[in-house]
Amino acid sequence: MNRICELFGIRYPIVAGGMIWCSGWRLASAVSNCGGLGLLGAGSMHPETLREHIRKCKEATDQPFGVNLPLLYPEMDAITKIIVEEKVQIVFSSAGNPKAWTPFFHDHGIKVAHVVASTKFARKCEEAGVDAIVAEGFEAGGHNGKEETTTMCLIPEVRQSTTLPLMAAGGIGSGAAMLASMVLGAEGVQIGTRFALTEESSASPAFKEFCTRLNEGDTLLMLKKTGPTRLARNRFFEQVQEAEDRGASKEEIAALLGRGRAKKGIFEGDLENGELEIGQNVSQFKQILPVKTVMESLVAEYKQAAAGIAPLME
Repeated sequence: MNRICELFGIRYPIVAGGMIWCSGWRLASAVSNCGGLGLLGAGSMHPETLREHIRKCKEATDQPFGVNLPLLYPEMDAITKIIVEEKVQIVFSSAGNPKAWTPFFHDHGIKVAHVVASTKFARKCEEAGVDAIVAEGFEAGGHNGKEETTTMCLIPEVRQSTTLPLMAAGGIGSGAAMLASMVLGAEGVQIGTRFALTEESSASPAFKEFCTRLNEGDTLLMLKKTGPTRLARNRFFEQVQEAEDRGASKEEIAALLGRGRAKKGIFEGDLENGELEIGQNVSQFKQILPVKTVMESLVAEYKQAAAGIAPLME
């Protein structure tokens, strides 16, 4: 049996990334109800907001779901207390040292997957005792690794460096891309952008519609001095690009970024002044579809791609 499916108790080894301002209870429960693993994006939730989403998710699905938790979250004690109190069974951690919280989660019977962007941190995950690893290439939307390693290069490297169950992320939005990542050594996938653009995503309708009009090359890795982040081109993007091109300091970039830029763009739909985080493969998706349709398409595309490979070598 697929180790990712066995570990999380799911039918398909498909995880919907816990994206800020996109991954609320509607998206998470819809993915879980379709046989994948839905994640709540705690990074954009106050503690009590997360509690509300956990409870609503429980009401909407009887299938496994989890919480994505950036370990740099400013209220970790409060958020982890809620995760334990609400009996969440799965946590996907990121943006921090997995040794800091993995023992705590394990002590409460919670399974832990950690997101990495390099083999160095994959090995640290194994040392920390996590249950699974998500290896994310720099094609991914939002915050990225400084190494700028592509998914196709990262997955085989990480596969060689660890025996843990491995999921691929970054630029994966089709069944064919799922198959490719599994051929390279992954056992499952974490998908962000395609789920961010579903009907159940909590992102602003204006943001979703904007993303369906993006073309190849309309996203770029920016903010490298403060934290590499893949952004779509807009007025704010141009301001960042101008500052970076003239060698602005880390402090100046941070001041330009300010607070709440991602909320302004993704959740409130300010397409000019907001921070529009989305993956490099966004140009492939031109419709806002329900999660059920997306999940069915991913499975069908995977099977079709797998069936089409063998004849190519005959």
